[in-house]
Amino acid sequence: MASRADNFASNLSLANFSKATELRQRIWFTVVALIVFRFLSFVPLPGVNPQILGDLYDQTRGGVLDLFNTFSGGSLERMSLIALGVMPYITASIVVQMASALHPTLMALKKEGATGRQKLNQYTRYGTVFLCVIQGYFLATGLESYGAQSGLQAVVDPGIMFRIGAVISLVGGTMLLLWIGEQITARGIGNGVSLIIMAGIVAQFPSFASNMFEGGRTGAISAGIIIGFIVMIVALILFISFMERAQRRLLIQYPKRATQRGMMQADRSHLPLKINTSGVIPPIFASSLLLLPLTISQFAGNSVDPDSTAGQTINTLNFYLQHGQPIYMLLYAVLIVFFCFFYTAVVFNPEETAENLKRNGGFIPGIRPGKRTSEYLDYVLTRITVVGAAYLTVVCVVPEYMIAQTGIPLFLGGTSLLIVVNVTVDTISQIQSHLLAHQYGDLIKKAKLKGRMR
Repeated sequence: MASRADNFASNLSLANFSKATELRQRIWFTVVALIVFRFLSFVPLPGVNPQILGDLYDQTRGGVLDLFNTFSGGSLERMSLIALGVMPYITASIVVQMASALHPTLMALKKEGATGRQKLNQYTRYGTVFLCVIQGYFLATGLESYGAQSGLQAVVDPGIMFRIGAVISLVGGTMLLLWIGEQITARGIGNGVSLIIMAGIVAQFPSFASNMFEGGRTGAISAGIIIGFIVMIVALILFISFMERAQRRLLIQYPKRATQRGMMQADRSHLPLKINTSGVIPPIFASSLLLLPLTISQFAGNSVDPDSTAGQTINTLNFYLQHGQPIYMLLYAVLIVFFCFFYTAVVFNPEETAENLKRNGGFIPGIRPGKRTSEYLDYVLTRITVVGAAYLTVVCVVPEYMIAQTGIPLFLGGTSLLIVVNVTVDTISQIQSHLLAHQYGDLIKKAKLKGRMR
């Protein structure tokens, strides 16, 4: 059931948009920042030959690099200054978030409020720099060795100086992206890092659409398949929008309290539990793990003997873990379900929530405060996580099945669709909140003016 504020926000008219000067400034700032991000994705890394990079990347398609390239808006394919994108920051933030739920010291920092969160953010940035250095070094050495084995020299002057320069450039590019994301969050609209990821994904839509319709024009792709893809994408977007807004609201009752008029009144509230508590983390982790063997074998190249035990093992894994294979889709679904339950257990603590309710005098009607409340919260959360895991599995596996049946590479996979829809819904909600605040501000000003006229 939607709240009164949600109903009011959904009925807001955009006629007041022209009057909301601050909101327009925020939106324009966000647009300009995303344009800067797109320009940076075309600035090549120093010491790299951009003309050969396309041929090298085509030989490594299908691995985990495709996932990172999608999130970076094609920056990895062009080997630009921001080739690593914001994925190191996402990985570091997930690690710190899990560690803060498991490690006692970090758990205590998390409970300290704004000071503790600032310290955890500092640890996240340190972890981001560390991951950028490691990934940047392996990326630089991989470009040198892999290009030489393939007969294509992507690096103009290989050596230690190129590696140092590449690492510094990649670290600087990622930190610059984080700074742009923070500026969008503070001075723009929406979450900056999420908008950067979404912009990178959406930027590849024109090329995908043009290739698909060109295939339909030449007869390589039938009109029925094109219509089926469009219907599937629209249906998945509507389904994701519905499920991401779905909540299980638990009624919270507070004891009667005296009001200003001396009347005793009981307060009621709701504890919202999202159906998909884990967000987009399970598909990202699952796809990264499944595509890792393929990526390792592609970078290994001729250094591994195909007739050796290691070479045969890698080739077997690559055969069964290719996109569209039944074993790949089965393992993909199993890993998504596993990470849904694992990540939900990490980010939501029923005991802590039950203790906070007890400390504030709140209770669930019919459930005794304390341990019984914790058990009930765990009971409800487990069951809605089953629904959330099934929803994520359907959204991620259906596009994989369609790709396997048609042979058309769909850039908007399940993970990409989840990110695009989630970020869009969150940004629209923030725009509605700004319009709502602006309308309330106008009402307050009118009320004050009327009071002065009396």
